[in-house]
Amino acid sequence: MTASRSTRLPWLFLISAVILLLDRLSKNWVSAHIAFGHAITVIPRVFRITHVLNEGAAFSLFADSATPEHVRWGLIGFSTLAAIAVLVALIRLGTRFTLTNIALALILGGAIGNDYDRIRFASVVDFLEVHIFSYHWPDFNIADSAIVVGACLLLLDTLLPQKHPTNPNQ
Repeated sequence: MTASRSTRLPWLFLISAVILLLDRLSKNWVSAHIAFGHAITVIPRVFRITHVLNEGAAFSLFADSATPEHVRWGLIGFSTLAAIAVLVALIRLGTRFTLTNIALALILGGAIGNDYDRIRFASVVDFLEVHIFSYHWPDFNIADSAIVVGACLLLLDTLLPQKHPTNPNQ
């Protein structure tokens, strides 16, 4: 194990841990302070903190399935495999701070956060509600945000020109 791997990987895992911690704290706060189905208006007609449960995937996909337990365990299985794949990629690539590695750390923290909810509570607490003009974005949470930001960073990294080291031994 190289010295750079031992100094960068813990920091990348810290990013994942911070996302997981913020996700848990925020979901616990919402569950304790906002009655289910209610909301606190932060910016009228733009942003509210709500308390809803999502038994499906992103944007409540599959929430109204005829076999909710199959959907739940399918989502748990898929997100667990995805988290393991991201973890393996992070371990293999985690020798430096790169856009890709930071993105993977965000995705890992978000995936674990939502997986925890599905395993422990059978649903995910969503609480961030955004309205932009007449468009209503489906409620989401910190874990969802980390996953989306991570995915956007991965996309951005693929679009940016790659820098090639001048020394092939670097």
